[in-house]
Amino acid sequence: MPNNQPGYVHSCVSLVPIFNHLEVEQMDEISKTAHTRHFKKGEFIYQPQEESDSLYIVHKGLVRIYRLTENGKEQLVRFLGPGDFTGEMALFRSSVHDSFAEATRDTAVCVITKDDLQPLLANYPAISLKIMEEFSRRLEQSERQTTIVATEKVEVRLAMFLVELMEEGSSVVNLPMSKKDLASFLGTTPETISRKLGSLEDRGLIKQISNKKIEIMDADELLLG
Repeated sequence: MPNNQPGYVHSCVSLVPIFNHLEVEQMDEISKTAHTRHFKKGEFIYQPQEESDSLYIVHKGLVRIYRLTENGKEQLVRFLGPGDFTGEMALFRSSVHDSFAEATRDTAVCVITKDDLQPLLANYPAISLKIMEEFSRRLEQSERQTTIVATEKVEVRLAMFLVELMEEGSSVVNLPMSKKDLASFLGTTPETISRKLGSLEDRGLIKQISNKKIEIMDADELLLG
């Protein structure tokens, strides 16, 4: 189906928690303002200092959001999968991006400009409330991550991350990122991540099934260290 046919864009908009509570007619109205852009693996959706004037919704693929520290090191912020969005600050104020948004695989993104979306925010205040909920969630997550990196040892950071990935009824977790990105996210190095995973496996707390799949043998003991 061509990129910007109504059905394609509507399916993109309907993925997003800030929109999917609306009536079908209301989502149709939002869909009319959106257009789709495709990015190859490694291409940037936006970079620092570029004008922030649009909301970007991931339809297919995966996007990595990261910043560069003063010494040039990458600091991973988060990954965005289908239904996730970025650029929401542009809806409330004029600004420039302070991070990189990079497609880590071939990715399709629905784009809605600030000028198109602001009238809809006025018509449907519930959208603004949903965006504020997302702001709050991200702030809480960011503050928690900052505290963990600043106060906990690498083993503890890694253990907490692995346990948080566990889903009810399953002891096997799938790493959502490479060891390089995991190291960036946890504030350490890929070599340290590999070494700590090996140590946890030697102690019988985890089993590395593959590069991206790990079985948690004892979650309680893993957290206790």
